[in-house]
Amino acid sequence: MSQSLVDDQAEAALGLARPVETEPTEAPGRRSGTREVLRFLLRRPGLLLSAAVLVLVVLASFWPDLFTSQDPLKGVPSENFRGPSGSHWFGTDELGRDVFSRVVHGAQLSLKATLIAVLVAFVVGGLLGVVAGFVGRWVDDVLMRFVDVLLAIPALFLSLALVTALGYGTVKVAVAVGIASVASFARVARAEVLRVRQAVFVEASRASGARWYSVLGRHVLPNAAGPVIVLATLDFGASILAVSALSFLGYGAPPPAPEWGTLISDGRNYLANAWWLTALPGLAIAATVLATNRIARALDGEWSRR
Repeated sequence: MSQSLVDDQAEAALGLARPVETEPTEAPGRRSGTREVLRFLLRRPGLLLSAAVLVLVVLASFWPDLFTSQDPLKGVPSENFRGPSGSHWFGTDELGRDVFSRVVHGAQLSLKATLIAVLVAFVVGGLLGVVAGFVGRWVDDVLMRFVDVLLAIPALFLSLALVTALGYGTVKVAVAVGIASVASFARVARAEVLRVRQAVFVEASRASGARWYSVLGRHVLPNAAGPVIVLATLDFGASILAVSALSFLGYGAPPPAPEWGTLISDGRNYLANAWWLTALPGLAIAATVLATNRIARALDGEWSRR
């Protein structure tokens, strides 16, 4: 018998115990998850740039004074049609108003309308899809035929018809754009509910005697919400374009409200001598749409595959 074994038995007999060497405990799941997210972002500089653009647009929407202190509605006639410079980053318009301040303050109106449109489409379309997929039978047939009718009409034409019936204004434009996007949300939500409803854990919950609302709230909705949220991110960019298009046609907020579509519409008459009136607000719209689409693509494809 070795000396170390004899020593162990002696210590055990005397009631002594060697201290157990333990390593400091960490939260491996949380730290590894954070490292994974950072690694995912650092390998995609385009995604980081898109996130930065979207953060700037959100900040401009809620706190425009962070970016400019100039009044978007007050102009200096002696400084009209000034090109982009250090004092006026986006130049001035025909009334001498600073175009950069109008783009920054216009983000609030355009983003507000876009958020309302996406929220209307998400809530109404998601509700139709969940009811159709979970209830089934004749309810599914009736709701999906209604959705097919909406899908048969081009979204812009449907938005034009709705905003003509509702009237002019930012909120009414947003509601019209949201209703025009209901069909796509309803289709995706229904497909996900049908997929989750046939899962083994849902069948087990029903077999154990759970109520239908418990199955819906605890199992179906949480597992079916992911693709619908990704669709909302994708629809955000499309809604910006739709809201700007209706504002360009004159259905948005009345002048001199600096909506992005209205800025492009006002500047199209001066393209020959003041290209910045249309090009730079259009560049802001394009950058915002591309940034949201890049983030949605990362959420839908790249991150989900990992």
